[in-house]
Amino acid sequence: MILSPRQRLLPALIASLLIAGAAQAADEASSFTVSGFATLGLVKTNTDLAQYAITGQVRGADKDGSVEVDSKLGVQFGAKFNSMFSGTVQLLSKSNGEGNFKPGFEWAFVKAQLAPSLSVRLGRMGAPFFAISDFRAVGFANTTLRPAPDVYGQVPVSHFDGADVSYQGNVGLGTLTVQGFGGKSGDTVERTDLDLKKLYGVNATLETDAGLTLRFGHASGKLTVKSASLATLAATLRATPFASVGNELDPVERKASFTGVGLTWDEGQWLINAEYTQRRTDTYVPDTNGWYLTAGHRFGNWTPYATVSQVKTVSSNVNNTVPTATPQLAQLKAIVDGVVAGQHLEQKSVAVGTRWDFARNFALKAQVERLRPTGDAYFVQVQPGFAGRSVNVFSIAVDTVF
Repeated sequence: MILSPRQRLLPALIASLLIAGAAQAADEASSFTVSGFATLGLVKTNTDLAQYAITGQVRGADKDGSVEVDSKLGVQFGAKFNSMFSGTVQLLSKSNGEGNFKPGFEWAFVKAQLAPSLSVRLGRMGAPFFAISDFRAVGFANTTLRPAPDVYGQVPVSHFDGADVSYQGNVGLGTLTVQGFGGKSGDTVERTDLDLKKLYGVNATLETDAGLTLRFGHASGKLTVKSASLATLAATLRATPFASVGNELDPVERKASFTGVGLTWDEGQWLINAEYTQRRTDTYVPDTNGWYLTAGHRFGNWTPYATVSQVKTVSSNVNNTVPTATPQLAQLKAIVDGVVAGQHLEQKSVAVGTRWDFARNFALKAQVERLRPTGDAYFVQVQPGFAGRSVNVFSIAVDTVF
């Protein structure tokens, strides 16, 4: 069996951890840890005309309910070899784009702490596209039952393979952390593989002494969607006078970028989280803007909260100039329109919920959402008659860390 470069990377990283660990076995400062996290969730909606899912999932929840949407299990292995070198491997099992719960490597990196304020990592790491990218899968670490899909659903990849450099220093207002990163990423979204190569970006986070955190991030890369049917459609259009439409549909090595700003304020009892994001591409994947605002208040072990959010398509990136002069052209135009409509992403959401920390390292969450999608939005298995409907989503979950 021939292994791909991505398949060869992870065993190499693990081997490097073991070799370095053996070399430092006599070092009293070396240590190894095992930890984990889990979520058991149940989701139901008030419709059978579509299924509510997290971006990339093949199946979701309808009136019958589903435990697949939010449920997950993660195990993390840490190794500290000495005061400079350490390593982390995280395995995560969740409902994925292939329709199963097959565990995968979410993290697998080695880290060098070159100075108290400077560090370098190499391997597989959480893709730093959002404010909570590093712990978006750890339900216990988040107040809400799940990160706002209207924002976090815009980018379906959660990790990247490459390297990053982080610098942290004190400034007048607080602590500033600047991260530069580069590499490649990829995942399977509803059984379709996609790659994001030549990925690079920067993040800057300012944590103030007053409990306010501000963040800016930008990432850019070359996006490829591995769809045989889409490639055939683009090639067909390129053989007609409407080649420009085929070029706009072409999903191979097209520029894609993602930019976000965020704000978090946590002064003990009150908490506020907000993000605004922009996705831009040079292919049929539409340009979108998204935002959310969450506010909550702690009453002892209880934290009720509310979230409002929206995602909107600002450009389809495809100007369908195919005419309807003949039945064949009309059919071709309809196919293009169908592809564009299937990617349209627009939805408004309102959610209210509560978190109850009922035991050490355990939290029970309940959440009710009212979603108003335009088109399919994030829903899957969409049936005729769904368009224009508002959907109520009822969720309950138990989160734990261990």
